[in-house]
Amino acid sequence: MPAKIPATVVTGFLGAGKTTLIRHMLQNAHGKKIALIINEFGDLGVDGDILKGCGEETCTEGDIVELSNGCICCTVADDFIPTMEQLLAREDKPDHIVIETSGLALPQPLVRAFNWPGISTKVTVDGVITVVDGRAVHDGQFAHNVAAVDAQRAQDENLDHETPLSELFEDQVACADMIVVNKIDLLAEDEATALTTRLKSESRDGVQVVRASMGALPVDVLLGQGIGAEADLAARHEIHHHHHHDDDADDHDHAHSHGHDEFQSFIVTRGEITDASAFAAQVSDVIRAHGILRLKGFVAVDGKPMRLTLQAVGPRVDTYFDQPFGTAPRETRLVVIGETGLDQAAITTALQA
Repeated sequence: MPAKIPATVVTGFLGAGKTTLIRHMLQNAHGKKIALIINEFGDLGVDGDILKGCGEETCTEGDIVELSNGCICCTVADDFIPTMEQLLAREDKPDHIVIETSGLALPQPLVRAFNWPGISTKVTVDGVITVVDGRAVHDGQFAHNVAAVDAQRAQDENLDHETPLSELFEDQVACADMIVVNKIDLLAEDEATALTTRLKSESRDGVQVVRASMGALPVDVLLGQGIGAEADLAARHEIHHHHHHDDDADDHDHAHSHGHDEFQSFIVTRGEITDASAFAAQVSDVIRAHGILRLKGFVAVDGKPMRLTLQAVGPRVDTYFDQPFGTAPRETRLVVIGETGLDQAAITTALQA
């Protein structure tokens, strides 16, 4: 049985920077096939720009368009489930599915659709990532252009038009597994800190708030793609670290640049575990205690020939048995990703306990 394809829901109001974030992600996919499902109403003009950037002219409704970098794009023409089924029926299956939504309706129905027979066996919910316009939210507006968001909402008769934007925004924060505060370059350091602290207090326990400017975040932070099997991941990441510099008082630029050196990853190994659900709970506790962004890997469970795949984004931990260990050593191997400054020793001890 092949591994399930992880699906990430990216939500946030029009203008929050979802398109920029996704364009950056597609341009830095490093050979991973990402399938992008756009679930917007009347917003294809904006998203068409992504496709032009990938060498495609248009992505018409209902089409599945191949992008030049091996990624795929489609729009939900009538219903999400047939679109997913069509995508999963392809021979060249995607490595990851990204679903972009407008933030005007809760992603819950979308997440529930993953329990549909025929989809649930092939796809796993990676997480819900909420993109926030840092400047607008700091200024108490929730969106850079409130009129544009309301116009978008008016176009879709399926949406409830009564709820104030502030409540829709609260919903997005409440259902997020990870929050990306975009346009951080437009905020002073103290404003950025106040905003991230506030969002953390309004989100579920264990949800991490990540800063970005121009939507630029490493793909393995956003999707967890490229982590798991590669043993050289930690080594690869160290390359980004050697130019890391201390925060001097005069180092104003550093507060505004959020490059790859802001994240770190390392691998924790241990022997077999006896109880899969107890271990998942243990992982969840460690994530909350240490502010881990993502954690994924394979777990050897005593008496089970299959390896247990475990992946977590913030407080959401998902596990399923995917394939026999075969000749591979029966060990538990977890990759941990977080912002620079994770207590590697303490996390390792806690995961090995």
